Amino acid sequence: MSVPRNPVIIIPARLGSTRLPDKPLADIHGEAMIVHVWRRAVEAGIGPVIVACAEQKIADAITQAGGIAVLTDPDLPSGSDRVHQALQECDPDGLYDAIVNVQGDLPTISPEDIRAVFDPLSDPSVDIATLAAVITRDGERTNPNVVKAVAAFGGGRVARALYFTRATAPYGDGPLYHHIGLYAYRRAALDRFVTLPPAELEQREKLEQLRALENGMVIAVALVDGVPLGVDTPEDLERARAALGPRP
Repeated sequence: MSVPRNPVIIIPARLGSTRLPDKPLADIHGEAMIVHVWRRAVEAGIGPVIVACAEQKIADAITQAGGIAVLTDPDLPSGSDRVHQALQECDPDGLYDAIVNVQGDLPTISPEDIRAVFDPLSDPSVDIATLAAVITRDGERTNPNVVKAVAAFGGGRVARALYFTRATAPYGDGPLYHHIGLYAYRRAALDRFVTLPPAELEQREKLEQLRALENGMVIAVALVDGVPLGVDTPEDLERARAALGPRP
């Protein structure tokens, strides 16, 4: 496999959030949260940015901001499926050879981190790339809501993922790594991934990426310096507003 030369960023978004209703449209200093995520993705400069929208309201917010939106089936089971459907819709000829999947609830994500998740695809053995950061808060080490990436970095910034878990792992002295759910796929890897049935460990851990590992796909993890703020609750939204500040 060669180094991807024509990547695209796709941001999946849907309104169905119980803790923060209509989450992608939540106002942050006069703009919908999904627009802030779209702007960070554009600033990454990797390639075109497309928002895969489950609802017309999200598409309207993006197109009004000057972006590209693709409507997808609202009943799709996951963000990966939404990304794949949008890719098939906007690029049926297969011109894009890599896809960066940026979560739509990360309004503070840095363009540098988005670029970091794409870089490991320069290794032809890597099918999928993702991000992690060193856990610095003791409570996160045992928190099952904090997913840990198990990888041996050996002083480097990129390593092969051995496992992902909600448990405290690996055992013993040394850092633990907080997994950050951004992904970069080779196109063939994404095409294959969405056809695979849910896997045994995936269903136990409730972690979709384990489906790829269980089926022999290679995932690389790139280290970044911190964990972006994910917005899931009204309190998270207030923190995002404070972190971003009003646009000048």
